[in-house]
Amino acid sequence: MTTLPRKHLFDIPEGTIYLDGNSLGPLPTGAVARATKVLTEEWGRELIRAWNTADWMELPQKVGDRIAGLIGAAPGSVATGDTLSIKVYQALAAALKLRPTRRVILSDTGNFPSDLYMAQGLIATIGKDYELITVAPEEVADAISEDVAAVMLTEVDYRSGRRHDMGELTAKAHRAGAVMIWDLAHSAGAVPVDVTACNAEFAVGCSYKYLNGGPGAPAFIYARPDIVLAVEPALSGWLGHDAPFAMEPSYRPAMTTERLRVGTPPIVQLSILDAALDVWEGVDLADVRRASVALCETFIKEVERRCPQLTLASPREAAKRGSQVSFAFSDGYPVMQALIDRGVIGDFRAPNILRFGFTPLYIDHDDVVAAAEILEKVMAHEIWKEPKYQVRSRVT
Repeated sequence: MTTLPRKHLFDIPEGTIYLDGNSLGPLPTGAVARATKVLTEEWGRELIRAWNTADWMELPQKVGDRIAGLIGAAPGSVATGDTLSIKVYQALAAALKLRPTRRVILSDTGNFPSDLYMAQGLIATIGKDYELITVAPEEVADAISEDVAAVMLTEVDYRSGRRHDMGELTAKAHRAGAVMIWDLAHSAGAVPVDVTACNAEFAVGCSYKYLNGGPGAPAFIYARPDIVLAVEPALSGWLGHDAPFAMEPSYRPAMTTERLRVGTPPIVQLSILDAALDVWEGVDLADVRRASVALCETFIKEVERRCPQLTLASPREAAKRGSQVSFAFSDGYPVMQALIDRGVIGDFRAPNILRFGFTPLYIDHDDVVAAAEILEKVMAHEIWKEPKYQVRSRVT
C-alpha cells in the first residue's frame, strides 16, 4: 500500500491548495538540485563532453523507460522529446501509412483542439482526399467503420474529465481494421494505464501535468513493439537515424522506437523530468487511483452542498472520469480568479468550465474540504463580481 500524500516531495507555496496539476504539475523538491547540477557541473564544466561523460545521449531513452513503467509499456517502447503536438503528428502520419487504402481519421468533438489541428494540418499537407471526422464522444464506437484508417482519441477529456474505455474502443478499432492512437495527456500519472494490454498501436502524452516535469517538459510517444519496423517517420530527424554521427546523406531510421526521435533532446528539461519521476518510486497507481476517486467524490459532495449555483460538468460515476472534477457556471472565469486570489488554484476552460485536478501525491482530504469552503464564500458573497476578476488574462 502506497503512503499518500507525499507532500514533502513537492515545493508548494504555503497557504496554497493546488488543484491544477492536471494543467501544470508543481515543482518537485529534487528538480532544482538536478537542474543546477546539469547547468553548473555538466554543461558548465564538461561543456560538449557532457554528451558522453554525463550520459546526455542516453537520457531520452532512460526517461522514456521510466515513463513506460507508468503506462504499462515495455522498456524501449517509449521515445521522449519534442512537444505533444509533434508526437500526435508523428503517430497520425505513421498510422495513415500503415493503412494506405483508407482515407478517414476519426476523433471526437471533445478532443483537445491541438490534436485536431495537427490532423487538419497533416491532411492539408498530404492531400489525397483524406478526411477528419469528429463525432460526439459517446458516438465514437458506432462511427468506427472499415473506412477509418486511424482512430485518434484522448482518453480523459481535458474539459470535463470524461474517460473513454481504452480497451473497448481499441478492440472495436481493430475489428474494423483501423489503427488506434491514444493521447494520454490527462492519464499518465493520474489513472492506471496499460498500453500493452490495451494493444493500441500508438500512445502519446505530455509530461508537465501529472508527471510534474515542468513547463514545456518533453512529450513522449509509444509505439507497439511489433509494429516499430513498419513505422515510417514523417519527421525524419537526425536523432531518429540509426547512426546519427555517421552523418550519412540519406535517412536510415533506427531499428527501435528511437526512430520517432527528431531533433537534439532538451537536456535541461529532460533532466528535470528525470528528477520529477523520482516521486513515483514505490508508488502503486492503483493506490493513487483509489485516493483520487475518494478526493473527487468528497469535492463533488461538498461543492454541490455548498454551491448550488454550480452544475457538475464531469461524469458523476467515478469509473467514467479521470482525476479531475469540472463544474459549469456562466461566469466561471471571474469565479476562478477570485478563488485563485484566495489560495485555491484551479483553472478555467471556455466557455464556462471551472476545472479542478486532484493529485493524491500532494492533495489530501482536508485540502479538498478547505477548497470547497473557500469556493462557497466566493459564491455566497458574490466576490467574483469585483471588477478586478473580470479582466481576462492571456492564459486562463
